[in-house]
Amino acid sequence: MSESNRAPGPKIIAVANQKGGVGKTTTAINLGAALAEDGRKVLVIDLDPQGNASTGLGIDVADREKSTYDLLLDEVPLGDVVRPTNFENLWIAPATTDLSSADIELVANERRSFLLHDALRQPAVTTYGYDHVLIDCPPSLNLLTVNAMVAAHSVLVPLQSEFFALEGLSQLMLTLREVRQTANPGLRIEGVVLTMYDVRNNLSQQVEEDARDALGDLVFQTRVPRNVRISEAPSFSQTVLEYDTASKGSAAYRALAQEMLARGVGVTV
Repeated sequence: MSESNRAPGPKIIAVANQKGGVGKTTTAINLGAALAEDGRKVLVIDLDPQGNASTGLGIDVADREKSTYDLLLDEVPLGDVVRPTNFENLWIAPATTDLSSADIELVANERRSFLLHDALRQPAVTTYGYDHVLIDCPPSLNLLTVNAMVAAHSVLVPLQSEFFALEGLSQLMLTLREVRQTANPGLRIEGVVLTMYDVRNNLSQQVEEDARDALGDLVFQTRVPRNVRISEAPSFSQTVLEYDTASKGSAAYRALAQEMLARGVGVTV
């Protein structure tokens, strides 16, 4: 599905990897901030029951009166869930721990895999004028992640530059292909981004070499470094672009945003 053939509305990207601690939430909020800084209107949808994207973008738990749980389970309109952040052009649909029970509660729902898809394609959504929607998925291939893939145009995969990084990626690809075959034939891979990269570390370089050998052009040229500013920013409820705009982490996410925009459509695998 080309960009020109896509229905009107935002480009929807699921940020997914079933392994935890790979920089998934960090990538969702900081890539979103970089796109917003470039003038795009960006919505981050927090589908992780831990709610780290919501916290990282400055939404206290007490202020999450409506959440993505309500969006999925109670069909609350998206406009009632979305909250502005302190970053211009960036909004968040926050999550709460209520999402932890979503898999169990949705089992009997015939459209359990399509709830986010339906919520993001209500006629009112186009009036919000979002250019990009980034969905921060939980660190598992559960029903919430499947909802994200069914709703999305593409999947962005953060890949930690550590030993065993490529293990488990095959299962993610199998899930993606299954979703394409059964529910979302236009789903593509946006790309794979290497995170927590240490240029001084032979292991990081080996992981990069293996990833590029296995995945080729799917791997972004931009690498997100292991950077203390990226790690510190969430504790101040800020993106790294706000916390230290001149940091290597900020530069990396700006570069990733530009590379993604230049690529246009994703790849079918």
